[in-house]
Amino acid sequence: MNSALKWMPLVAVIALATAGCARDGFYHDRNLDYGDAEENAPLVLPEGRDAERYRDAMPVPEVSGTRPAEEGVVEAPLPQALSPGGSLERGYVERRAVGDERWLVVGAEPATVWPELERFVLSRDLTVTASDSRRGILETDQARFSVRPALRSGDSEIRCEQGGTTQAACLTALERHFEARSMSPSAASLAAQRPDAQNRARFEQRGDDWQVILPFAADRLWAELSHQLERDFAVEGRRELLERDPASRSFLVGYLTRSERERGLLRSLATLNLGESTRQVRLVLEPRGPEETVLRAQGAGEEALSTEDQRELLERVAGLLR
Repeated sequence: MNSALKWMPLVAVIALATAGCARDGFYHDRNLDYGDAEENAPLVLPEGRDAERYRDAMPVPEVSGTRPAEEGVVEAPLPQALSPGGSLERGYVERRAVGDERWLVVGAEPATVWPELERFVLSRDLTVTASDSRRGILETDQARFSVRPALRSGDSEIRCEQGGTTQAACLTALERHFEARSMSPSAASLAAQRPDAQNRARFEQRGDDWQVILPFAADRLWAELSHQLERDFAVEGRRELLERDPASRSFLVGYLTRSERERGLLRSLATLNLGESTRQVRLVLEPRGPEETVLRAQGAGEEALSTEDQRELLERVAGLLR
């Protein structure tokens, strides 16, 4: 055999290996590709949409400071943690009410809200008579403040009461304070109060009916669902909030059920007419102890709501509390 041919396999292997190391070879180094990336235009909401109802699903924390590039590579500093101690979106302070009871819902965890509440008390020259950060109780000579996790993960409830009665002027002052200030990065022991998000809703099936067990008092749950349903169930012909009754802790909604959507799709394939119609469904809250409530979905007409439709609607409603 020709001696030159003996070295051909080795030459082929070396050529293949060196080709794989090249930038345009099989193993392309993508570490610097971000430098050629182009920024897309920001999304714009359609006219008529309330911008206050929308928040970033995955916000990117701001970074402080920059480092000079070395040989074309920039080493970015680590971003600040969002929670606990993240920044509160300016203006995200909302009210809730059940009967004569009033409180605030703030878009930050208790670990972040607590030190800001202490600053509020200090700025008002109130005399602190008792303070328990683990329980979220701050008592002064004029009012009793309390902080606790809200029903939605990452939010907090703030109350200002005296003798068990809501102090309207105090609540208004708190609302203005939290709207005007950005939350300072601070952590406190209240972070331990946040319940495990995986255990917030438990689905149970009894016969042909589904129900959701929620670890919240019925009055708090009704107030939060009233607010969330008003925002989410506002799509005509799909899902609408029709009535709400605090006395019976129930809501009447119009909802395009799963089975109706499937029937409408089959009809549209046959007749080119979608022909979908919503069902009236009553959502009922039933207390099962001081900190547990059962949520059920019942058909408001003569026709019962199917098992699949119950589950699908309850999953959507329970999802409003995440």
